[in-house]
Amino acid sequence: MSDTQQRVERRFHGVGVSPGIARGTVFVLRPEDEEAPSRRIEDWEVPGEVARFEAALLQTREQIVEMQNRIAGAIGAKDASIFDAHLLVVEDRTLIDEVLRTLDRDQYNIEYIFQQVANRYAKTLSEIDDPYLRERALDINDVCRRVVRNLMGKDPRSASQIDVPHILVAHNLTPSDTAQLNRKLVLGFATDVGSRTSHTAIMARSLNIPAVVALHNVSDSLLSGDHVLLDGYSGLLIVNPSDQTLWEYGELEVKKTEVEDKLEALRETVSTTLDGRHITLSANIELPSDIDLVKQSGAEGIGLYRTEFFYINKNELPNEEEQYENYLAVAKEIPDQSVIIRTLDLGGDKFMSALQLPSELNPFLGWRAIRFCLERVDVFKTQLRAILRASALGNIRMMFPMISGVDELRRANAVLEECRQELREKGIPFNEHMEVGAMIEVPSAALVADLLAKEVDFFSIGTNDLIQYTIAVDRINERIAHLYEPTHPAIIRLIKMIVNAAHAHNLWVGVCGEMAGEIALTPLLVGLGVDELSTGAALVPRVKRAVQSLDIGVCLQLVDEVKNMESAEAILEKCEAIAKAHYPELMV
Repeated sequence: MSDTQQRVERRFHGVGVSPGIARGTVFVLRPEDEEAPSRRIEDWEVPGEVARFEAALLQTREQIVEMQNRIAGAIGAKDASIFDAHLLVVEDRTLIDEVLRTLDRDQYNIEYIFQQVANRYAKTLSEIDDPYLRERALDINDVCRRVVRNLMGKDPRSASQIDVPHILVAHNLTPSDTAQLNRKLVLGFATDVGSRTSHTAIMARSLNIPAVVALHNVSDSLLSGDHVLLDGYSGLLIVNPSDQTLWEYGELEVKKTEVEDKLEALRETVSTTLDGRHITLSANIELPSDIDLVKQSGAEGIGLYRTEFFYINKNELPNEEEQYENYLAVAKEIPDQSVIIRTLDLGGDKFMSALQLPSELNPFLGWRAIRFCLERVDVFKTQLRAILRASALGNIRMMFPMISGVDELRRANAVLEECRQELREKGIPFNEHMEVGAMIEVPSAALVADLLAKEVDFFSIGTNDLIQYTIAVDRINERIAHLYEPTHPAIIRLIKMIVNAAHAHNLWVGVCGEMAGEIALTPLLVGLGVDELSTGAALVPRVKRAVQSLDIGVCLQLVDEVKNMESAEAILEKCEAIAKAHYPELMV
């Protein structure tokens, strides 16, 4: 390649999955040859190979748990829980037993046997027309490579070994690859494949690393040492950026810095529209330690306290006292603000080591959340008593996840009343008037929201699942991720139906899914009548600025214009136009 060709600016268009701008030299991470060598063994060697295999599985499990704990401590248990699926692979008796049978029958060295069996296992799953099983095939491939490296005595392949600042480019990065990135040296990363809702994208956002995915063959088009500019906002990777491009992006960075400084000044202000309507702006948390970020953000409380943290990757179930102390500690940190605790939402993509939940072909439609709790009443009541005891402080509310109908909600309320009675009999204080809500994240719940409203004190719309279940799209499946559309006409109609049902029964209604943090959709949600928005703490200032820049008339007019539109894309354009007109500095 000539110097002239090297200096020509080239642009690769992909999907921006983690915001930010990065400039630097490329390091291309190419797949290394990890084919396990094959060697015939004798009968007497089999026990030794079994011992090596068991040791490698144990070592792999320790590596995954260590990585999971590190990620949980740094960015939260929700993101660390991505690795629960990896732990399941290491402990998968079907896979392990097949490896041992094949070893005994074919008598080759264990790394060769394991790689052949695991690859065959993953290939079978990847060809099944089920998104969960295809995702599990990726987990198997990731864990398989790690086990084989341990058997062969190799150090784990890791981009963290690169000791100079760089922009990482690869065909793909697994969640474990991403988790091990050195944030001081990895300025950003770009991959050939991926989607906004993939595990790797989620990890990038949590680690605050600019990232672009779905760049097709970019890893084959670049060489280590190439100079690039990575735009995680618009999904661009620019090779050999011209002086003009560098100047333009320099100006953009200055503007974004100015915006961030202005947002910081909003912390003590309230999220009220120009014409005086107050929208409660809350934050979501996963760990008690997240409360510091909530206070720094200027949020008005906690709109979603995910409690899976107490259960995931634990060898023993958390007891009532442990949970009570944690709930109370969070509530005491913000005694004048509301703390909404969501009861246990296990299953689907969240697993619990202590209970050994059975694997399911379609776990997102299976034994999860409130369904699990209503069958494991012992686990459920332990948590409910802990929440009730903490409610004595006066600022705690509680809500049930994945409610699908009235009968389910009544059963959950009945168990709650049993717990109240148990505490009354023991003379243990609690708030007799603690508000209890239902999460609306299943289409059936939205359709009977008027009936559910008679049984609770508030609704909280979990838009992530509501969209996923309504449109029948797995948002972590990159082949159909483009179908995950928050502005789909069906979603807008369901949200309006939920809000109307709540208000007709004098209930307030919030949104605690990703839609709450999408400032392009803030005018739509305000116009639909939502009373509360709860988002990640980092997004609170941006949403607050958006709310403060709007007036109800404009938002109502937007809803009126889009209510009969047929295209999600056209509706989104309308929303973005309003957002750009009222807070253009946030939409750059």
